[in-house]
Amino acid sequence: MHIWVDADACPNPIKDILFKAAQRCQVPLTLVANHTIRIPPSPLIKFRQVESGFDVADNHIAQQVTAGDIVVTGDIPLAADVVEKGAQVISPRGEHFTPANIRQRLAMRNLMEELRNTGEVRGGPSSMGNVERQQFANALDRLLAARKK
Repeated sequence: MHIWVDADACPNPIKDILFKAAQRCQVPLTLVANHTIRIPPSPLIKFRQVESGFDVADNHIAQQVTAGDIVVTGDIPLAADVVEKGAQVISPRGEHFTPANIRQRLAMRNLMEELRNTGEVRGGPSSMGNVERQQFANALDRLLAARKK
């Protein structure tokens, strides 16, 4: 098992949770982004900087992930790609994407993008608070605990 993080838009509090979990559970963690990200010194935690460009980090993760890995991303198309490969996927807000719900989430994402493009809907998600951080930590703990069974 390996944890992959779509780190370009991953909030720092979520990265901190991931750093601690990787150490606690002795699971390799790789953050992928097109800009430099500071990571704590650890043989388990790595950072891969990719070129700037549309979906470059997403494509790198999709190419590297294998069944049983955990991917942290808020990008629904990336989530759909890696769920198909057998990875477990959670968003930084703790939503668990599965084969049972990913198509619906992809359809909803596409609808909302269309509504934003037409100006019928404005804005994005609310800011992340303690509730969302706790939801993420709980979802990650469930996935890490399941690997031990």
